[in-house]
Amino acid sequence: MSREHQVNDDIRAREVRLVGPEGEQIGITPIREALQMAVDANLDLVNVAPTAKPPVCRIMDYGKFRYEQQKKEKEARKNQKVVDVKEVWFRANIEEHDYQTKFRNVVKFLKDGDKVKASVRFRGREITHADIGRKILERLAKEVEDMCMVERTPKLEGRNMIMILAPKTN
Repeated sequence: MSREHQVNDDIRAREVRLVGPEGEQIGITPIREALQMAVDANLDLVNVAPTAKPPVCRIMDYGKFRYEQQKKEKEARKNQKVVDVKEVWFRANIEEHDYQTKFRNVVKFLKDGDKVKASVRFRGREITHADIGRKILERLAKEVEDMCMVERTPKLEGRNMIMILAPKTN
């Protein structure tokens, strides 16, 4: 286990700026005296600012401090939203009803806060009509422009034309 703070005997400075257990400033004291004060209070001496001149040390319960730090980190991770990329495939000769179904899926994904990768897949000789695929993707972008922004404009990659939509952040 590696510590991010120097504790008690790990502190190598000769003198430190000492902060008491209640947050009160004690002043600059020799390291031996600071360690003795921590032992007398049945607490740890923790170097909270090692780059300062002299280093700032605080008398505290290091175990409790680490526990509270881990709790804060866990809470921060819990509140994080992971953005997924959902993919919706279209065909160059898609019918209107199929388009509407896929359009509703795109809207649902964007409302959930996910990015959407909209792709038009070309088969056989359809690739010669890439402009049809571009029109489909541009129509989609125009219809959802109030709830998202186009992160990547339609671009042909092999037999697929790809466009990425990202939800607008409020």
